[in-house]
Amino acid sequence: MKSILITGCSSGIGYAAAHGLRARGWRVFASCRQAEDCARLHAEGFDSPRIDYTDEASITAGLAEVLAATGGTLDALFNNGAHATPGAVEDLPTDGLRALFEANFFGWHTLTRAVIPVMRAQGHGRIVQCSSILGFITMPWRGAYNASKHALEGLTSTLRVEMRDTDIHICLIEPGPVTSLFRTNAVTHFERWIEWRASARADQYQTKLLKRLYAENTGPDTFELPPEAVVKKLIHAIESPRPKPRYYVTVPTHVMGFLQRILPTRALDWILSRA
Repeated sequence: MKSILITGCSSGIGYAAAHGLRARGWRVFASCRQAEDCARLHAEGFDSPRIDYTDEASITAGLAEVLAATGGTLDALFNNGAHATPGAVEDLPTDGLRALFEANFFGWHTLTRAVIPVMRAQGHGRIVQCSSILGFITMPWRGAYNASKHALEGLTSTLRVEMRDTDIHICLIEPGPVTSLFRTNAVTHFERWIEWRASARADQYQTKLLKRLYAENTGPDTFELPPEAVVKKLIHAIESPRPKPRYYVTVPTHVMGFLQRILPTRALDWILSRA
């Protein structure tokens, strides 16, 4: 039975991936940040180590728990858990940006580095990073998240090139709008870090961002897909003998990837400013 460690499994993409891969015969280690979510997944029959990307001790202990259960091997890692801190870049405190990078970037790097020696020793492995459409384009009010995903893509692409002389394959998955609690979870970070009432853009916050953040029963976004659409790409990335370096998910990702290649920067900026 092949084994995979998936982070961020309390809901959304991670939760769907855990169920989808278990159904395909994988031994899934479905990690979560909160102990109560781990307990819930244990009740559903999963191995569920607690891994919090902002807590290096939990990364070390969680991976040790996985390796103890598998006899020291791990076939695949799916780095997935992340959050957003919405707000204009000029209103984003450096400490807020630093906190987001701990969860969305540095913790991923810590876990990835810990897994690579295991995969080297066994002679194979797959490392899949859940990036975003915002890993290669940017949208207003999402500066912190844009930055973390751009950084992730740069580091991952470098790792992919460096691993060409091994049997460890490195892949990026780049979803657009996917059904999840992502927007709901962002509210806590927005309220902690962004003093929008004191901002020069206070009127814009009220007419644009606040309505989106706090809206209820708005229905899915245009072109939104369920998390199973990401799982389909993940399956190819970890099971195909020749995985792709990048996997686009949703129509907006494909469209923006195309527009980025053909449009001058000013034209693309105009389109993105309307988002």
